Amino acid sequence: MITTQHQDHLVEFAVFGEFTLADFKEFEGMVLSEIKFSRPVDLLVDLRDMADFTVDMAWEEIRFSRQHAADFRRIAVITDSQWVTWSAWLSQLFVNADVTVFADETEARNWLAENDE
Repeated sequence: MITTQHQDHLVEFAVFGEFTLADFKEFEGMVLSEIKFSRPVDLLVDLRDMADFTVDMAWEEIRFSRQHAADFRRIAVITDSQWVTWSAWLSQLFVNADVTVFADETEARNWLAENDE
């Protein structure tokens, strides 16, 4: 399950429990809509409560990232998982965005706000 919201050029989403393909499709729709009006887009991705993900979701994330590599400016990932940190680092191969991992939400938000000044 995910929650999403957006404002200006920032899309936020948080994952709770298992991250499924249906969840990712919901995220894709929001991002594609935001890209139409303010490009590039910043992302705030909260994965602290993600328990697992499906393989089809992971494949779709790679496909989507490659297709929209130039549509993102900064991506802040919030997690305390070393595996998620490693996968966020790996995702930088597919996007032109600056991807940074944070353990603290306030630090992630401050980093994204720095870009607006």
